Amino acid sequence: MPLTAPSWPDLLGAAEHSVVHLEMRDAYAVDYETGPFADWRAGHRHDPADRAAWWRPWLDLIATTVARGVTVRRARIVSEPVSEYTRFLYDGTFTNVAAGEDVRWLPRRLASDIALPGNDFWLIDGRLIRWNHFSGEGVSAGGEMSENPAAAKLCADAFEAVWAQAIPHASFEIRWAKPRS
Repeated sequence: MPLTAPSWPDLLGAAEHSVVHLEMRDAYAVDYETGPFADWRAGHRHDPADRAAWWRPWLDLIATTVARGVTVRRARIVSEPVSEYTRFLYDGTFTNVAAGEDVRWLPRRLASDIALPGNDFWLIDGRLIRWNHFSGEGVSAGGEMSENPAAAKLCADAFEAVWAQAIPHASFEIRWAKPRS
């Protein structure tokens, strides 16, 4: 029976050693008409020097978690050329790094020999999993918690295999197809 998903502050607040997050989708549902993605599509880019303009509560939570001595790592498996949404993520990843996350990128073609779980996940201290479920359109279908040892091992092994091959954010050169005219 799945466990009830706690709030993010409770989940990350309970982490003692490590938090890892694996993202495997090329797009997540966002509002194309309004909000951060729409602003980005219209040409807006955050100025890293203007921290007040882009800092948000999620980054406070990550910074607080890291300040307690918890290592927070995020890996993204991406198709190349990357999707427009992945370009958006890439452009904003400096905020995750500023909050204390270590972020790496793995081109999907390099992940073919890695056993991966069927869903994105967060793994807390190598034992507690928060699965992220999405519809085919990328809309969140909710989170699910698990303490299944075999699933936690799959997640840990998958994450470490991805991490070993992935490229640190500062060194990753994003490739995208130029729009057709």
